[in-house]
Amino acid sequence: MAEALPSLMLPESTWLRSAPHRRWLDHQGQRLLDFSKPSRVDAGFAALGDDGRLMTGASADSILTARMTHVYAVAAGRGLPGCAPLAAHGVASLLGPLRDHAHGGWFEGVAPAGQGPEGGRKQAYLHAFVALAASSAVVQGIQGAQDLLKDALAVWERHFWSEDEGVFRESFAADWSDEEDYRGANANMHSVEACMAVADVTGNPAWRRRALRIVERIIHTLARDAGYAVPEHYDRNWTLLKDFNRDKPTDDLRPYGMTPGHFVEWSHLLLKLEAALLRARGSAPLWLLEDAIGLFRRGTDAGWARDGEPGLLYTVGWDLEPVVHNRPHWCQAEAMTSAAALLKRTGHAEYEKWYRKIWDYIDLYMIDRTQGGWLQELDRHNRPSAVVYQGKADLYHAWQATLTPLLPLAPSFATAVSIMDG
Repeated sequence: MAEALPSLMLPESTWLRSAPHRRWLDHQGQRLLDFSKPSRVDAGFAALGDDGRLMTGASADSILTARMTHVYAVAAGRGLPGCAPLAAHGVASLLGPLRDHAHGGWFEGVAPAGQGPEGGRKQAYLHAFVALAASSAVVQGIQGAQDLLKDALAVWERHFWSEDEGVFRESFAADWSDEEDYRGANANMHSVEACMAVADVTGNPAWRRRALRIVERIIHTLARDAGYAVPEHYDRNWTLLKDFNRDKPTDDLRPYGMTPGHFVEWSHLLLKLEAALLRARGSAPLWLLEDAIGLFRRGTDAGWARDGEPGLLYTVGWDLEPVVHNRPHWCQAEAMTSAAALLKRTGHAEYEKWYRKIWDYIDLYMIDRTQGGWLQELDRHNRPSAVVYQGKADLYHAWQATLTPLLPLAPSFATAVSIMDG
C-alpha cells in the first residue's frame, strides 16, 4: 500500500516508514484474514475455537457477523481474494436471518418471527457495528449494502440516538419498549467510530457532529474530570453506578470498574475525529489532542505491567488498582493503535517507543504460531487463559491493528482504502 502519512514530523527511523515493518504488518493481516474464514456459517459468522475450527454448537452471532462483514469488506478493497464474497454473505445475513423483520433492528442471534434469543434485547453496541459494516460494504459496492445501510441508519437514528443527551441509548425490548435504565461508555465509544465511517460514506456531516457530541460528554466532561480515567456505567440520569456488576468483574462487555484498554481506545478515536473534522471543515477543537494524550497516559499508567509482567490488564477499580489482571488481546491491539495515532499526530519519540514495545509484546505473547490467529486472552503471567473470553477472537481488533499503521488518521478505513493505491 502506498505511503499515506502526511505528517512531516515522523522521523525517518520510525517503524511506520520502514518497508520491512509495513510488509510484516501486511503479512500478519493476511494471516488473520485466512485464519478466520472458517467462521462462516449459513446465517452469518460464528465463533472459532482455539484450533481455528467452529466451536461445538456454534451458531451465527450478529455482533461477530457485523464485525467480520466490515473487515472483509475493507479487505476486499485491498484486492485480497475471497474477501468480497464473505462480505456479501455478511450483508445477506444481516438483511435476512439476523434481522428482526417484525419490529426492525437486530438481536444478537437468529431472530425467527421477531423473537430474539431467550432474554435477548436490542443493543446499541450491536447496532453501531451493523452501521459500520453496512457503510464499509457500500464503499465496495457489495450487493444489498445500500439497503442495509438505509435500514441500519433509520433504526439507529430513530430508536437509539438521544438528541437531548448527545449520546446513544443502550437497549430495548424486541418491540422497542422497556428502554434500559443505563447509559454506557462502551457502546457510545464504538458509535463514535461508526458515526465517522457513516459520515464519510453518506456525506452527511450530522453523523460527525454526533460523534463529537458523544466525545464532549463522555470524555471531555466526565473522563477529563476523573483525570482521564473513563467511568463507563451510568443510569439514564447520568448518575455514576460505581457498584455496577461488582459481582461480575469478568463480564465481557460491562465489567465492574474501569477498563484501561478503553482509555487508550478512546485516545485514538479522538485523534481520528480531529483528523476527520479538519479534513471536512478545516477546524477541530484543540482539546481533542490534549484529551487523547491524557487518555493514553492514564491508560498505560493504570494498565500496563501493573503486576510486574508486560501487557495491558483488563480492569481496575476506582482507586486505579488492578481488579482483573488478565490481558485480553483487544487491549493490546487498541494500545498499539493509539501509540501509532499519537506518533503520526505528534512525532514524539515516546510514542515510537510504545509502538515498538506493544508490537514486541503482541508478537512474543499473543500471536499463535501453532494453531493460528491471536490468543484471545492471557493471564497475569502471560499464559493462555479463558476467564473473560473463550476461543479465538474475531478479526475486528487484531486485523485493524495491522492496517491502521498503514493508513492516515482520516478518512475511515473503507473510504481510506478506496482512495489509495494498492
